[in-house]
Amino acid sequence: MNNIKQELPINEQIRFKEVQVIDEQGQKIGKLPINKALEIAMEKNLDLVLVSSNIENPVCKIMNYGKHKFEQSKREKESRKKQKVIECKEIRVTPNIETHDFNFKAKNARRFLTEGNKVKITVRFRGREVNYVKMGEDVLNKFIETLNDVSTLEKKPFLEGKNMFIILAPTK
Repeated sequence: MNNIKQELPINEQIRFKEVQVIDEQGQKIGKLPINKALEIAMEKNLDLVLVSSNIENPVCKIMNYGKHKFEQSKREKESRKKQKVIECKEIRVTPNIETHDFNFKAKNARRFLTEGNKVKITVRFRGREVNYVKMGEDVLNKFIETLNDVSTLEKKPFLEGKNMFIILAPTK
């Protein structure tokens, strides 16, 4: 789970003869030979980190690389905390669904949508029911109409094999 991004070249890993150097406060020092830049970084007990590997003008920054990586991982962890994973809940019905069953399934779909999840409503055709695709489409359209106050249609009724489905997304 610990995703470490591409490591930045530091200290002796940098393969340029001259680099633009920025000190730990963010002030430009100027273009220096790599040896001199490394010497300045070592004097301050810090690392020389290549932040831009542009061939014409490579830029290095003097910083504590371990602290930088720690803070970066901390920021990434914090941003992952704020993310909400949207799940896709599925509700299966038949083309000849009764009113009570329809209301029950619609109530569940409404709850899923208000929780912020997408809902996939699937009509399964068994046996000869596949000849009555229009009935299945009517059921799906009834779901769309019933839930239009809390959802938007993301995918129109679509027949795939013996199943017809729609995907409803929650409104913002």
